[in-house]
Amino acid sequence: MTQTPGDDRRLPPALADVARVGFDYDGGEGVDFEPYDAFDSAEETTDWFRHWTGDQDLDGDAYRVFGQDGSGGLAAIWCARPGRPLTEQPVVFLGSEGECGVVAGNLSDFLWVLADGVGPLESVLYGIPEPRPSAPRTALTEVAERHATTPRRPARDIIAEARAEFPTFAEDIDALCR
Repeated sequence: MTQTPGDDRRLPPALADVARVGFDYDGGEGVDFEPYDAFDSAEETTDWFRHWTGDQDLDGDAYRVFGQDGSGGLAAIWCARPGRPLTEQPVVFLGSEGECGVVAGNLSDFLWVLADGVGPLESVLYGIPEPRPSAPRTALTEVAERHATTPRRPARDIIAEARAEFPTFAEDIDALCR
């Protein structure tokens, strides 16, 4: 698996700010996302990845898990770009029922996806969604404006661009499953 320099497990400031924002599930009409205030440990991540794939020989070194949905699906930074910082790595979602996909090409774009009212689960489960307004949108927009290094674009464009860059992510993950 790909690692970042120093196997960094410090939560970037942008994700720490996201963790302080409340997400409103709104009876299924909001965003189903519970951000963590720290990355899962390497051991927790490896344990999860082995259970998720059914392959006890794998490790979770390429992932930094930073949140979940209500059913236990996990959002993670995927260290797919060797030697690049965590903020430049793609964000992915691996659901509790086997669904998975790339959510954004980097952390900055992920912030704009959230600001557009779309969570990791929604972006994978419902394809490339239309923006959905939600109660914490203003706070998430402020987080994105404070931390993003990419221009604001609709979530639909960000997700499509990320999936075009990593078109085989879901198939590659499926191939690891036993």
